[in-house]
Amino acid sequence: MAEEEGPAIELRQRKKPKSFENKESAIEEKIDDTAVPERAPKYVLLQRFAKVFIGCLAAVTSGMMYAFYLSAYHERKFWFSNRQELEREITFQGDSAIYYSYYKDMLRAPSFERGVYELIHNNKTVSLKTINAVQQMSLYPELIASVLYQATGSNEIIEPVYFYIGIVFGLQGIYVTALFVTSWLMSGTWLAGMLTVAWFIINRVDTTRIEYSIPLRENWALPYFACQVAALTGYLKSNLNTYGERFCYLLMSASTYTFMMMWEYSHYLLFLQAISLFLLDSFSLEQSDKLNVKKGTFVAKIMKVINFYLVCTLTVTLNIIMKTFVPHKENGHMLKFLEVKFGLNMTKNFTMNWLLCQKFLQAPSQDLFLRLTQSSLLPFYILVLIICFLSMMQVILRRINGKSLKETVTLEDGRIGERPEIIYHVIHTILLGSLAMVLEGLKYLWTPYVCMLAASGVCSPELWTTLFKWLRLRTVHPVLLAFILSMAVPTIIGLSLWKEFFPRLMTELTELQEFYDPDTVELMTWIKRQAPVAAVFAGSPQLMGVIKLCTGWMVTSLPLYSDDDLLKRNENIYQIYSKRSAEDIYKILTSYKANYLIVEDAICNEVGTMRGCRVKDLLDIANGHVVCEEGGKLTYSKYGRFCHEVKINYSPYVNYFTRVYWNRSYFVYKINTVISFQS
Repeated sequence: MAEEEGPAIELRQRKKPKSFENKESAIEEKIDDTAVPERAPKYVLLQRFAKVFIGCLAAVTSGMMYAFYLSAYHERKFWFSNRQELEREITFQGDSAIYYSYYKDMLRAPSFERGVYELIHNNKTVSLKTINAVQQMSLYPELIASVLYQATGSNEIIEPVYFYIGIVFGLQGIYVTALFVTSWLMSGTWLAGMLTVAWFIINRVDTTRIEYSIPLRENWALPYFACQVAALTGYLKSNLNTYGERFCYLLMSASTYTFMMMWEYSHYLLFLQAISLFLLDSFSLEQSDKLNVKKGTFVAKIMKVINFYLVCTLTVTLNIIMKTFVPHKENGHMLKFLEVKFGLNMTKNFTMNWLLCQKFLQAPSQDLFLRLTQSSLLPFYILVLIICFLSMMQVILRRINGKSLKETVTLEDGRIGERPEIIYHVIHTILLGSLAMVLEGLKYLWTPYVCMLAASGVCSPELWTTLFKWLRLRTVHPVLLAFILSMAVPTIIGLSLWKEFFPRLMTELTELQEFYDPDTVELMTWIKRQAPVAAVFAGSPQLMGVIKLCTGWMVTSLPLYSDDDLLKRNENIYQIYSKRSAEDIYKILTSYKANYLIVEDAICNEVGTMRGCRVKDLLDIANGHVVCEEGGKLTYSKYGRFCHEVKINYSPYVNYFTRVYWNRSYFVYKINTVISFQS
């Protein structure tokens, strides 16, 4: 036994050195393993820093280039720098002229406080009416612009009009940059941001109205909403650290408040956003407690969502609540308009029918979809939306069946529908798209996010992996092919867009266009030289806005559609193009203390608009001179159309009105204070 134990002991003793060697090798391997991560984080951090730096540089550069492009295009379109101040101001049409006129008033005021007081108690714009112009017309952009212009000493460097439009163009650059960042956050690559910007600029006829009307409230407000959406997208991401969440939350709060201040219709868009967030939480699709509504019963969730909405839109919500319980006349036309729009009611009312005839309040034409298809935007948007929506529905069904979501979704999983930011944007773009299919004017809210969602989708490997998982691809590894397509597809799209549309953009900048309107210039010059300072002018609301801007004279109406009294004034003044007697027109004009009447030949002899939508046609319908529906009562007018008859200069028209100026486009009549009925 002793002899047998010896070899065994010796064997055990021979194994010990081996184990010692194994320990040494294990220690060496451990040292080697720990040495690699020391170098790896530095390399990874450097790589991430380079990626973020290049992406931020590309985002900022894209925004600046777009702002410079708008400035150059505006100069070429209007030949702005070579014009006199009056000719520059005439380029502001309709309500845009009103906004810019108040900016001029603020600069002329002796102090900022005095200027604000005069705008709040404004009785120098519309005759017989005192209005709070700041609140009623949302003039906060003009207040801010006037303060910046004087506080920065820009009055010694740049003209007021260039400073004003420069701010708006700069905001459009921020708009594009925010869309870039949002697409980058969703896809993980700044290539998606570049494609977003390219689609936005190429389809700018349908993405923005900046080229047609610079001072519009949406041009001031939507850049801040885009910043809010970018911050919200980052906030919903599951891999965001605490500092990132705080930054996104602060940016969301600041941009939401500014957005509400800049645009009177902002609460409608915020309400759609609240619906999107509510639906996101209803199925517990968020992976964290970022909405503060994940825990609790269904009723508790609803109450918390309501609280979230009230906090975000407090001032607007209080305004709506007060208008609900306090009798008021403002905005009553909105409900009537919706009833007529959707066929729930019929009306002969001139204002309602005139609004329905406006292009931006009609359903979009086929040209919209044709343009979006020609730029390849619509096909890729539909593809991305279908994949994301179906993946989202899979997640919802999985939640309904009681299955929990994964804490971290990897690329190999192919579940793009589990990402909260993707779900939010899918719901949001569907809501905006549904409204854009009803009212063409809302396409300017929808199409920018079409560009963003389509670009982020085609550049996202996760979207292609999701598709390949459904197709059960076997020949090539799905993840590898997804990475290849996420680079190849946007590259091919970008090259095709460059080849087809870049020459057009360059042509627009090289062609020297000219905005030439000598008749309006002559009219404004005559008013400033010949009309008394206390004179009140009557005419179409669009022309009255230009008169207010270019001359400062008082007018009877304004091109604003949120005030019942102004809408009623517009309808009454438009009667100069109806079949009414000279006495009727005279009574209407003198009731508003008008001294001069301006008849526009373009409205009086209007021929080019859609059938039944000419101003004189709508007036004939409202006055019962034309039957607009079966069973309607037709009344014949014994008077000719006033705008035609007054030009002939015969009694009784000459008894009430005296022509004092005319050119090819405008006829100006002085409203007689002493009426003579002698032939």
